[in-house]
Amino acid sequence: MFSHRVPSDHSANRLAAALVERRAPGAPPLLDLTESNPTRCGFHYDQPALLGALASPGALLYEPHPQGLAAARAAVAGYYAEIGSTVDPESLFLTTGTSEAYTQVFKLLADPGDEILVPTPGYPLLDVLTGLEAVRLVHYLLVYEERGGWVIDRERLRASISTRTRAIVVVSPNNPTGSYLKRVELEECNSLCRDFGLALIVDEVFSDYGRGLDPARIRTAAGNDGALTFTLNGFSKLVGLPQLKLGWIHVSGPRHLAGQARERLAFVTDAFLSVSAAVQHAAPAIFRQRVPMQEQINRRLEENDRALKECVSGLACCRVLEREGGWYAVVEIAGDVSDEDLAVQLLREDGVLVHPGYFYDFAAGEFLVLSLLPPAGDFREGAARLAARLRSAVPPP
Repeated sequence: MFSHRVPSDHSANRLAAALVERRAPGAPPLLDLTESNPTRCGFHYDQPALLGALASPGALLYEPHPQGLAAARAAVAGYYAEIGSTVDPESLFLTTGTSEAYTQVFKLLADPGDEILVPTPGYPLLDVLTGLEAVRLVHYLLVYEERGGWVIDRERLRASISTRTRAIVVVSPNNPTGSYLKRVELEECNSLCRDFGLALIVDEVFSDYGRGLDPARIRTAAGNDGALTFTLNGFSKLVGLPQLKLGWIHVSGPRHLAGQARERLAFVTDAFLSVSAAVQHAAPAIFRQRVPMQEQINRRLEENDRALKECVSGLACCRVLEREGGWYAVVEIAGDVSDEDLAVQLLREDGVLVHPGYFYDFAAGEFLVLSLLPPAGDFREGAARLAARLRSAVPPP
């Protein structure tokens, strides 16, 4: 009776089952080092400004447009101007978030059974989104280099392309590795797209959270003309407001391809018209919250990053891998222990929730993934408990 695109097995994994037990009434408090919802992490929001913007009388009018209201698209274009990129509002399509943006682009590019190349390690949501669109996800590798951090294995990327491949997805910075797309990697992706007739999808939701300056990084792929390119972003991370559900797709590339893509994408988005009028009218005011919100988040990320490194300093059984940006820290475990066993033990015995690396399809090794967003005091306490558990449970290599 039901579609094969929707899994039939919804049973809990070991960590999820242990979490249900730990959250039972009367259980001790939990330190959640996976929390990535900024609205639950103690940040200050300008409530009068945000609520006032959402009360615009224009929201009472229904003015559907396949690409979204002109004023909202102009506000998005204004954001790109602030970061040094020129974007034509006519090349923008508003969505209810990047998840929907992915599905719209998959609809545009792929028939059932076609393939989309996605990086691993990576965010597991893409496995779900490709499955729901009846397209096949094929992983290509990110590899960790001691001097350069995480990079695309370009030979493996090329070898992953088949006659059914339709697009390459790049997440910049990647979740959870925090690695940015580099200029040489973009050139290689453009070349592969030209050689094999592919599109490039670049997810930039964490792109404003970079550490330091690196001229090798791509600040944004918006405007890339080396291949048909779909650049995704949205309010969820950009202004720390995932509940407002505004994302966008920017289309660029060779003129004839980009023009055809915009025409066809407008057909897809016109069938949904999903973006709330209230959010679209509020968009210019919400963008004004970007800088003060990001200043708070960046301070938290750096404080928690320092705390984690201080807590595990001196432990031979682990190391914190290089992070260029984003909201996550990756801890590599060198001892003979599985990351799942360690995560379950931390939860049950220490009251600390972290993600095991297998959630993100690390190709080899044992890893723990932590969000750097929780309140600093909670994070430091959780990191200290993590270090103590590693010290007692993982023998030095």
